[in-house]
Amino acid sequence: MAEILPFRAWRYNRELSRNIDELTSPLFDVVSERQRKALYQNPYNSIHLSVPVQPDPAEHAAALLEQWKDDGSIVQDKLPGIYVYYQYFKLANSPKAYCRKGFICHIRTYDWSENVILRHENTIPKAVNDRIELLEKTELQVSATHGLYTDPDFELEKLMDEAITVPIYETEDYQGVRDVLAVIHDEKAIRRFMNVIRDKNIILADGHHRYEGSLIYKHKMLKAHPGATGNEGFNYHLMYLTNTEADDLRILPTHRLITGIASFNEETILQKLEADFIIKPVEDSDTLNEIIAGKPWAFGLMFRENAYKIRLKPESLHKITWPFPEEIKKLDLTIMHYFIIEKALGIPGKDQRQSENIMFDRSFSDCLKKVIKEEAQMAIITNEVSIDDVKKVCYSGYTMPQKSTYFYPKVICGFLFSSVKEEEFREPIYSPFVK
Repeated sequence: MAEILPFRAWRYNRELSRNIDELTSPLFDVVSERQRKALYQNPYNSIHLSVPVQPDPAEHAAALLEQWKDDGSIVQDKLPGIYVYYQYFKLANSPKAYCRKGFICHIRTYDWSENVILRHENTIPKAVNDRIELLEKTELQVSATHGLYTDPDFELEKLMDEAITVPIYETEDYQGVRDVLAVIHDEKAIRRFMNVIRDKNIILADGHHRYEGSLIYKHKMLKAHPGATGNEGFNYHLMYLTNTEADDLRILPTHRLITGIASFNEETILQKLEADFIIKPVEDSDTLNEIIAGKPWAFGLMFRENAYKIRLKPESLHKITWPFPEEIKKLDLTIMHYFIIEKALGIPGKDQRQSENIMFDRSFSDCLKKVIKEEAQMAIITNEVSIDDVKKVCYSGYTMPQKSTYFYPKVICGFLFSSVKEEEFREPIYSPFVK
């Protein structure tokens, strides 16, 4: 069902790679302005390709890319490979050590209607347009999106474990995560990867905007090249694939901050909620996240002076009028956006995606600080989303509200780049994967 291919990555030359930790960067949609300014100081940092400087950022990236190719700053690997990528990390307040195991490959860019690659979030048009322009100008995929496949037999992990013992790169990133990259060139092993993924659906965990950009770019190119065979580089996308059945797939909670609502009143909001929620005052607001942890349909409400734990009454579930299947109505996210944001705060569901009154923040301490400093009127503290919840949404055909999930850790940019330029994408004559 899902076709993947090995590819010949463009990577920094041997001399530059000795300082690979100085060349990596956060993904374009998570890098802060402060991080950007610091990373721009290194003329070879990958930030110059992923978030190029103004004005004319796409033109700047395209010119710089050609310069790097011409002077040998980046070099294309001679053999096609599957690139194994492990991320070793810990979570705050937990001694457990995790290792997320995955691999980077080319995957055919499927239309959403084909139900091969499944999305769980909608995209923001402006962010998609930025990615399309960059892809058109550079014909380069700078960073891999994150996809999920399901394999309870863990058929590929043994191959990956063997490969990672001979790493290409190893570094600690801005998240405090240890990132390790290796490559598999063996034809038999690569075909095993291709065969295992062939009958899988892929859930898009992270990188909806980049994938949507590749999808739109593919259709523009097909329209411009009516004789295309379907095997051209523009038909493929760079993706990092991990197994949903591993216990190292972490999704951190994303809290909501509310701001700019006219006639905002704490007492009125609580009155609107009390018919559907059990409401309990919390003396110490800095414990809200701990109090609701692991409890279904439970949320923390944080106001400047007061904090509350609220939990939906089961008998209120039937009141949800949104046209969702039952399993989607039962999700914490649906309950939060329906009962709290629409019914209590008065922001209709159809307007929530574009609403300037809703902000997203993964940091509980940031939420606390912003509410106390009156930078936000209130915060809605929520639990993390489970991978089972993500699967339910994807297989239902519906999508979650924007920025509902934060898969951790984030993939970093700079280990490798993937070209969709035809002469660079095409396999050399000596490759066993020539089509």
